[in-house]
Amino acid sequence: MRISWWKWLPFQRWRIIGQTESADEIPDRLPRNGVALVGETERPKWIVFDCPCRTGHRIMLNADPGRNPRWTLNRVKPLTISPSIDFRANQRHCHYIIRSGQIEWTEDNDR
Repeated sequence: MRISWWKWLPFQRWRIIGQTESADEIPDRLPRNGVALVGETERPKWIVFDCPCRTGHRIMLNADPGRNPRWTLNRVKPLTISPSIDFRANQRHCHYIIRSGQIEWTEDNDR
């Protein structure tokens, strides 16, 4: 997956920065607030991004309707994903919603 230089510019809302057919093709580092899709843009299999808490963990959300739990791209511009993302691992808890290209943190997170 190739990412254009302008997608690395800071201070952008959450947005889709690229699409690939395989999760192995997603780079180790993604632009801030950048989301990569695995599968077709109209019907993605995975939604992949680096957690907005900026501690370095990667989030991979299932978007395949044949598997549960699954997340949906409600809107592409501005980016809206539902339901909320609730990451818990290694004494870390990040719980938020990506709505209209922005992060809305919930009250029960440890960021």
